[in-house]
Amino acid sequence: MAQVQYIGTGRRKSSVARVRLVPGDGKVIINGREMTDYIPFAALREVVNQPLVATETLGSYDVLVNVNGGGYTGQAGAIRHGIARALLQVDPEYRGTLKRAGLLTRDPRMKERKKYGLKGARRAPQFSKR
Repeated sequence: MAQVQYIGTGRRKSSVARVRLVPGDGKVIINGREMTDYIPFAALREVVNQPLVATETLGSYDVLVNVNGGGYTGQAGAIRHGIARALLQVDPEYRGTLKRAGLLTRDPRMKERKKYGLKGARRAPQFSKR
């Protein structure tokens, strides 16, 4: 028999996370590794757990994540967004709680593109009067 699972996609900067919530005992597996092995910073591990803490479902679901692109911070934000979206499928009543905590909003801040004639997005070539 197929096991119940809830799916959510999260994005942040250039990271994309595909998140599956499966009823379990609270394990978080990211790209086949434990969260403590994959994310080296405790602060980012707290970011990943924010939606579960906000909805008081911390020990009731195993979180299985495939994430790619970006760095640690972007990936942690993408995972957080994906977990929040998956929790909406678990129970639509969580919407108010997650919305108030700001966990359903996709962070729009992205790296600005490089413009022609400049050395970066805004950095101009060095100016010399003579």
